[in-house]
Amino acid sequence: MELIPAIDIRDGRCVRLYQGDYARETVFSDDPVAMARRWQAEGAARLHLVDLDGAREGRPVNNGVIIAIARAVSVPCQVGGGVRSVQTIERYLTGGVERVILGSVAVEQPSVLAAALARHGEAIIAGVDARSGRVAVHGWRERSPEKAEDLMRRLAAMGVRRFIYTDVARDGTLRGPNFAATARAAKAVPVPVIASGGVATVHHIRRLSEIGVEGAILGRALYEGALSLSEALQAV
Repeated sequence: MELIPAIDIRDGRCVRLYQGDYARETVFSDDPVAMARRWQAEGAARLHLVDLDGAREGRPVNNGVIIAIARAVSVPCQVGGGVRSVQTIERYLTGGVERVILGSVAVEQPSVLAAALARHGEAIIAGVDARSGRVAVHGWRERSPEKAEDLMRRLAAMGVRRFIYTDVARDGTLRGPNFAATARAAKAVPVPVIASGGVATVHHIRRLSEIGVEGAILGRALYEGALSLSEALQAV
């Protein structure tokens, strides 16, 4: 199972939110590029980059910082937040990003997702964020009536080859993932699923590996020192 450190960017800085709440932000670094180099040096084989301002505004905001990170490290990067067009996807891919995550646009504009899949296939990830089992969109501020697993089945039928499943209520809390919901998500589709939200211990990582997810995104636990990346990597 792959372990992927997250670098969430707001106002050009590396931050973490609590349960996706922009009013409950902790700043961990003013230099996201240096943070990316740190996780690479500690053994990360991939990085997860999020434009938090972009997710909120529906357009790329920190794309310059994100492309700078992709060019500064030798490990592949995946990016999400504010991606609403094929043009934005192509700017990221030509800028050195390996995978682009589509969230709200995959729910609301399936034609954009279809065009992205037709052009870029494996480089496209669908990000499915859930709050109480229902899909959350627009920087997690709004909730759709659709169940997360139903959305995943629908998108997989369109040709999505990889998902990131995030339980918003667990994100940034260090309380552990929602294992039951993550297991349902992983079983809903015949393609790889990456888990995100609440991972804080090696035990959490081992339980996720038993569920069968392809990877886990690590955030606040790394930044606060609750979890060592080297210990986590040894565990898998």
